Amino acid sequence: MKDAAHHRNPAPPASSRGGRSRPGPRVVSELSVPAVAAVADSAVLTDPVWDNAADAPDAIQFARRVDGRWQDVTCAQFRDGVVALARGLIAAGVEVGDRVALLSGNRYEWALIDYAIWAVGAVAVPVYQTSGAEQVAWILSDSGAVACFAETDAHRATVAAVSDRLPELTRLWQIEGPRGAVDELIAAGAAVPAGEVERRRHAVRADDTGTIAYTSGTTGRPKGCVLSHRNLCFEVANAVPKMRSMLRPGASTLLFLPLAHSFGRLIQLGCVQARVRIGHVPDTKNLAADLRSFRPTFVLTVPRLFEKIRNTARQEARAAGRGRVFERAERVAVAYSRSLDTGGPGPLLRLRHAVFAKLVYGGIRAALGGRCTHAICGGAPLDPRLAHFLRGAGIDVREGYGLTETSPLITAGFDGEVRFGTVGRPLPGTTVRITDEGEVFVKGGQVFSGYWNNEAATAEALDPAGWFHTGDLGELDDGYLRITGRRKELLVTSNGKNVAPAPLENRLRGRGVISQCMVVGDGRPFIGALVTIDEDAFAAWKAGNGRPAGATVADLREDPGLRAVVQEAVDHANQSVSRAESIRAFRILPRDFTAAGGELTASQKVKRDVVAREYADEIAAVYGG
Repeated sequence: MKDAAHHRNPAPPASSRGGRSRPGPRVVSELSVPAVAAVADSAVLTDPVWDNAADAPDAIQFARRVDGRWQDVTCAQFRDGVVALARGLIAAGVEVGDRVALLSGNRYEWALIDYAIWAVGAVAVPVYQTSGAEQVAWILSDSGAVACFAETDAHRATVAAVSDRLPELTRLWQIEGPRGAVDELIAAGAAVPAGEVERRRHAVRADDTGTIAYTSGTTGRPKGCVLSHRNLCFEVANAVPKMRSMLRPGASTLLFLPLAHSFGRLIQLGCVQARVRIGHVPDTKNLAADLRSFRPTFVLTVPRLFEKIRNTARQEARAAGRGRVFERAERVAVAYSRSLDTGGPGPLLRLRHAVFAKLVYGGIRAALGGRCTHAICGGAPLDPRLAHFLRGAGIDVREGYGLTETSPLITAGFDGEVRFGTVGRPLPGTTVRITDEGEVFVKGGQVFSGYWNNEAATAEALDPAGWFHTGDLGELDDGYLRITGRRKELLVTSNGKNVAPAPLENRLRGRGVISQCMVVGDGRPFIGALVTIDEDAFAAWKAGNGRPAGATVADLREDPGLRAVVQEAVDHANQSVSRAESIRAFRILPRDFTAAGGELTASQKVKRDVVAREYADEIAAVYGG
C-alpha cells in the first residue's frame, strides 16, 4: 500500500495538541442535537452508487449535456461507468491511498471521476477551475498527487508549466479532446477484472481518508483539510432525512456552484444518496438559459443570485412604469411569509397575495426555471427581508453554515426548522458551543482530523478535547445559530472601537446598484467602505436616469446621482449599528470584484488582503489620503 501511513486520518501530534499554556475559553452557551443515523465502520462514499444500481437501476441519477441537450443517466449506467473508469485507474497504476487531483469545472465527468477515485481506494483532491499556476503547484505538491485530471487545454498547460516542481506527479490526463481521458482510461482498463474494483472498494474503511479538500481561503495559502469517508458519510446520513422536502426521489437540481467547493460537493453526495436527478454547468455565465432548459426543483446558491434576480425584476418593473406594482408585491410577499410563522395569512392578505402571484411572483419563479420550489443558500448571510420575499413568492429558501473543515455542514434550515436571520439548527449528531469571546466551537462526526502536512495549524484549530475552533463569531438563540462576524476580521478604529464588518457588508451587498463591498477602518479614525457596482443594475440605472448607455462605472463613479443611490444603501446599512460603527465615507471602485480577478474566492467571499493590497490608494482616499 503506497503511503499507507497517510491513508488513515492523521491525528495532530500529542505534543502540539497538549501544548497550550493559556486556559480554555469559558462556555457561554452550548447545544447538542442527537444523531439520526450512525455510520458503520465499513461505510464508504461509493456505497450509495452500488445500492442505487441494485435497488433502482432504471431511476435517473444524472443528466449530462450532449450537443446542447440533456441526456439522462440511470443509476445502473452511472455505477457501470464508475466501475469502468476505476478499472482504467487501476490499469494506470493508481494505488490505494494515492492522491489524485481533479482540476475541472462542473460536468458529469467530475462526478464519474470523483467516485472512481474512491472506488479504487485512492484519495480525491479537488482543485478549483479558476486556480492560478501557483495555487495549482502548491496543492499538487503539498498533497503529493501522483496523477491529475485536467479539464481543458488551458488547465493541462497550467499543470504542465509547473510540472518541474511536482516530482510525484507522473500522470496527467485531459478530460476534453477528441479522445478524452475518460474514454482512454476505460479502454485501457478493459483487461482489469471488475472483481478487482470490488476488492479495492471493500478494502476501504470508514476512517480512511476520502479527500483532501483545500480551503479556498480569504487570506494566505490554502490548507488541505483531511476528510474521511466517515466524515462525509456522517453528513449525508444525518442531513438527508432532515431535508426530505427537497432531497427526495423525483427531485432535480442543477449544480452551478463549483464542485471543488465542499458545499457543492456535499449536495452532490446527498443527491446521489437520495436519487435526486443532477445536472451540471461549469459557471453562471449562461445560468438563466441553463435553468430554463433543465428546470430544477431546487437550487444550491449564494445570496448574490437571489439579490440579482430581485434587483433585475425591480429594475425591469420600473423601466416598464410598474415600479410601484413591484414594490407593493414585495411588501405583500414579505407580509405573507412572515404570517406563516405567526398563524398564517388572513383572507385579505391571501387575496392580495393571489393577485400578485400572477402579476409578479411567477416571473421570480420563471427566473429559476419555472419548477423550482426550494433553495439552499450559503457562503454569506441572506438578508432576512429578501428571504421572506422569496418565500412569499413561492421559493422555500434555507440557509446553511459550515466550513471545509466540517465537511462542511454545521447548521442548516432543516424541514420545520427555519428561522430567517439565522443559519438554522445544528446538524443531528453535532454540538455547537459559544465561548465567552463569542467564538463558535463545533464537535461532531463531520469535524476533520487535521490539516495535511501542517501540525501547527491543526493544533491551533483543534483543541485536545476535539473541539474545532471555527474563527466565526456567533450566538445561539432558542436553538438557532446566528453568525455575527469573523473573529480575525474585527476592525479596531484608532479610537479603540471594535467593529465587525460583516453586518454592514451583508446589508450593503446586493442592495440597489451595489454588487460587492468591503468595510475598512482598522487603525483609522472612522469606518469607511469600498463598493462595486452590479453591471446589470448599472445598465438599468443609466437607462432610467439619462446617462449615456456606453458609460462605464469608471466614467461615472463620481456622478452625484450614482453616489446618491449608493449613499441610500449606506444609510440603510448604518441603521443596524451605532454611530461609532457606521460608515462615514465610501469609494465606488471602477470595476466589480471577481474570482477570476483574484478578489473573490470560488464561494464568492471577498479576499480582504487582496483587495486591501490592490486598492490601497482607494482606501487612502476614503480618509483624504
